[in-house]
Amino acid sequence: MMMDFELSEEQKMFRDQIRNFAETEIAPLVDEAEEKEVTPLQLFPMMGKLGYLGITYSEKYGGAEVDKITECILIEELNKVCAGIAGVVSTTHSGLGTRAINDYGTEEQKQRFLVPAIKGEKIAAFALTEADAGSDAIALRTRAVKDGDDYIINGSKMFISNGTFCDFVPVACYTTDPKEVKKRGQGISLIVVEKGMPGFSATKLKKSGNRSHETAQLYFEDVRVPKENLIGEEGKGLAQILTTLKSGRISYGARATGMAQAAYDLAFKYAHEREQFGKQIAKFQINTVKLVDMAMHIDIMRTMTYRAAWMYSQGMNCMKEACMLKIYATEKVQQLMLLALDLHGGYGYMREYAIERLWRDAKMLNLTEGTTPINYMAAARELGI
Repeated sequence: MMMDFELSEEQKMFRDQIRNFAETEIAPLVDEAEEKEVTPLQLFPMMGKLGYLGITYSEKYGGAEVDKITECILIEELNKVCAGIAGVVSTTHSGLGTRAINDYGTEEQKQRFLVPAIKGEKIAAFALTEADAGSDAIALRTRAVKDGDDYIINGSKMFISNGTFCDFVPVACYTTDPKEVKKRGQGISLIVVEKGMPGFSATKLKKSGNRSHETAQLYFEDVRVPKENLIGEEGKGLAQILTTLKSGRISYGARATGMAQAAYDLAFKYAHEREQFGKQIAKFQINTVKLVDMAMHIDIMRTMTYRAAWMYSQGMNCMKEACMLKIYATEKVQQLMLLALDLHGGYGYMREYAIERLWRDAKMLNLTEGTTPINYMAAARELGI
């Protein structure tokens, strides 16, 4: 197959549709959502009705069965408008929170959780990280002990997106005593905990950026969950988590690309409006270099994202590409944000200028979905180093 870097007509039409939706429906909500640090939940049923949630999933469950590239187009366009809201609806709800159910869940689980999630009637989260188990995720302490036909879950989770308002959340926990497993990471399972279950609670956390992306600490105190909520085979949760994270790391390439494109657009506009010493600051050679440098690296980020997405959709082993993309895109976007902010001068540090929010939001990208050092380690394994 020859490489074709041109989007299909269907993909171009979809890009224009989601771009229009983001600019007309999401953009007006951003300032208030960021200021009040709340997620505009009305977007879920709206996006569900338009078919913008869970678009890679089967039509049988309400999805559109599009490829990963098309999903990355959606993610990029949403992140150009607001990274916080984009993370809520696309990365967490349509990705991490539902991927394992789609890939490993029973038919009954898909009808109970996946279908209403795609419709926007139920909201998903995903609970892996703990206070003492971040990069070393399999050091988690949350336990699920069998009690008849139920599991009793005890533990806590940290930095959980959508945790304050989710209707259900797959929770990573040990269903086997960690002291009894022969290999580190064995015995982990994903079990769906539902809103309203006694003993399940959440506390909202405050963040520097992505303020419209509500994040929580979750608590599980003797939460009784029916065995029917176990995803896949007991003790096989680590493989499910790694599969979910691979898709998510590619999505982060699209997130970084969208945010970088938004920063470039703002910097380009400002540099052609702002005048100093009798001419536009874009005409000063040092600023021209900054703008060209931004455009060049955004092109590289987008190309790397689409390549990894294409490999993923072809069923190819792309863990190396996903990890390298996560490293490059989320580190490079930090540098590009600083260039864009510098082009704004002192105004870039002011809250009324959008670049200030983008700058704060970008930092989260190389901390979540695997930190940069963790992705280097994962890529090294794939390279046989």
